Amino acid sequence: MDLSKSSRRNNPFLNAAHVISGQARDEAHLSSTGPPPSSIPPHLFTQQDFEHTAPPGPPLGQSRADTEIYAPPPGPPPSSSSYEQSPPPYHDWQSVPDTALLPPPPSLGYVYSPTSNADVTDAQRARSWCEQRPLMRPFRPAVAHVDAVQNGDISLERPSGRAGSVSSLGVGHWSISTTADLLDTCFISSLPLFFETVDSPLHTKRSKTVYYEVKIKSLRRQRDGSEGAAALGFCAVPYPPFRMPGWERGSLAVHSDDGHRYVNDNEGGKDFTDPIRAGETVGIGIVFSLPEAAANGRRDNPLNGEVFFTRNGYKQGSWDIYEQVDQSNQLGAFGIDGNYDLFAAVGTYGRVSLDVAFDSRQWLWRP
Repeated sequence: MDLSKSSRRNNPFLNAAHVISGQARDEAHLSSTGPPPSSIPPHLFTQQDFEHTAPPGPPLGQSRADTEIYAPPPGPPPSSSSYEQSPPPYHDWQSVPDTALLPPPPSLGYVYSPTSNADVTDAQRARSWCEQRPLMRPFRPAVAHVDAVQNGDISLERPSGRAGSVSSLGVGHWSISTTADLLDTCFISSLPLFFETVDSPLHTKRSKTVYYEVKIKSLRRQRDGSEGAAALGFCAVPYPPFRMPGWERGSLAVHSDDGHRYVNDNEGGKDFTDPIRAGETVGIGIVFSLPEAAANGRRDNPLNGEVFFTRNGYKQGSWDIYEQVDQSNQLGAFGIDGNYDLFAAVGTYGRVSLDVAFDSRQWLWRP
């Protein structure tokens, strides 16, 4: 007989413990979620039985701050940016732009003229001459002088100590003849064509135009083979009589040999027009007008000044007095900006013959 089994069967304490342990096992099965593995046939499971939502909060081992660090940036993802939704407009790179509306290229400046140049000694002498003789301040002219200028009754004066002749052809009409051995010379009008105290738009509130013409009769070659030259422009006085206009302070001019324009420029000037030949009639003028600020009562702005050039009765080109002034040119537009009286200045070099017309009845150009 198995005493152990018999004793266990007949022992009331063992039987009670067995009952209690069985109940605990049953309660353990009941406390678990979901059905027992074999209590529901597989074909009776529903979709919800397989779906489980994640518990709230971050995964184990992570804090809420960790999830915030790796949070996605605001806004749409890169694939749906506004650039892809709205591409830039198409540009036809093969098309040729219209350059007609662009400003003209800047005029080239030269250190030396490509045709002829004065001696360096003369340039140094002219600088010393100008330093010793400052420009004259504007003066108030007599009524007779103002009337004479308006009527073109202006004469030319031959500078003292210089060869050449000046003869009258009529009222406001003069002839200049020089010899082959005559170096640079400047013939200046007897009266200003522009009186600052009378003609300035700052006083009159209206624009003022000054103009005259020169007929090039002959430009003969010199003994050294170079061709004679002429220049037409304006200057404030006094001006060195042995220098072409445009080279020294307070002057501007267009020169016949290279066609360059010179504004207080004792170097090579700037490109402007074709060389001027014998038989042509050329003219030069300046239009002074009020800048917008001055028209509103301010007087601290300079006048507008447009220099224009004619050839055989037709306007051929122009430039602004303040246009493209080189940084190396410290004078700028000093003396010819409408703050001084301006005289006609005709320059010659070598053997030339010219006719100068101040009377508008002799002009080819019609304003």
